[in-house]
Amino acid sequence: MKHTFLTTFIFSLLLAGCATQSSKALEKKPGATAQPAKTTLAASGRDPAEFPAYVEQLKNQARAKGIDQATLDAAFNNIHFVDRAISSDRNQLEKKITLDDYLARVLPEAKKQRARENFQQYQASLQPVSQRYGVQPQYIVALWAMESNFGKIQGREEVISALATLAFEGRREAFFTKELLSALQIIQQQHIDAGEMKGSWAGAMGQNQFMPSSFLRYGADGDGDGRIDIWNDTDDVFASTANYLATEGWKPGQSWGQEVTLPAGFAPELGGLKTSQAKTVAEWQSMGVQINGTALPDATQRAWIIMPDDAAGRAFMVYDNFRVIMHWNRSYYFAISIGMMADAIAQQDGVR
Repeated sequence: MKHTFLTTFIFSLLLAGCATQSSKALEKKPGATAQPAKTTLAASGRDPAEFPAYVEQLKNQARAKGIDQATLDAAFNNIHFVDRAISSDRNQLEKKITLDDYLARVLPEAKKQRARENFQQYQASLQPVSQRYGVQPQYIVALWAMESNFGKIQGREEVISALATLAFEGRREAFFTKELLSALQIIQQQHIDAGEMKGSWAGAMGQNQFMPSSFLRYGADGDGDGRIDIWNDTDDVFASTANYLATEGWKPGQSWGQEVTLPAGFAPELGGLKTSQAKTVAEWQSMGVQINGTALPDATQRAWIIMPDDAAGRAFMVYDNFRVIMHWNRSYYFAISIGMMADAIAQQDGVR
């Protein structure tokens, strides 16, 4: 998700993530080069005066998908055109940043300390979830920290209005229409009242910033009360986050990766996350890749080399769990920050 100013952009990546592969297509990777974009609805042939009629079309689509009238009445009671959603979606990043720039902003020491404190405070909730889904609790807390600052910043936009506006805008009409229909299902299933469904300008919701379709697929009832409340219930937040990672292929007990030093003349084309680019840790080491630090992975474990800032920047050896985090947000920078935050929690608290 893109904002005009660098600091706002970083803040958006940190606190308004959308936890699906398709929704992450909305976000430009940190450090990416800007692409030209149209800046007005008129340029794409859409007149905001047509929005009310478009909303009626959305209602008809919802009825055809089984959404009842009571849900429609509640959800569209305060429907309005969200100008900010359009401007936020269309503004392009104007300045290239580096991984070090990004990490300095999203991983200050004070935030790491808050993460450690929350890790200790919520042990009674985190440990059962970790055992159930096979996901180390420090990764659950790391995602919670990065997506909403431990639930403090979730977005205040009315999700139905934001999604309807973005569907109307037209560039990603099919995607946002699908998300709107998913949001209506969530309301109809009584997980949350329509008036309380708030989130980011792009429709990302709750303390783990799930898009509505992700909520329906990965949302989990952590406390057994029959509802999935990722806005207010940390048990549900933790269970839903862990369920996402587990469903996407998380390997229990495995790390995300670590920084490495590449040998002179390392071919850049060897770097990347394609399945065909994987080698075992031992194979990479035999090619001269040196693992920084003392935590040595299993030599037979498959791994990839990534260079987020190209050959001139830092390099990392990453494992299958890193690829799972990339499902959550398709940004090297974001995934590395999650791994580093999890490591910071684990190192402080002796977590294995």
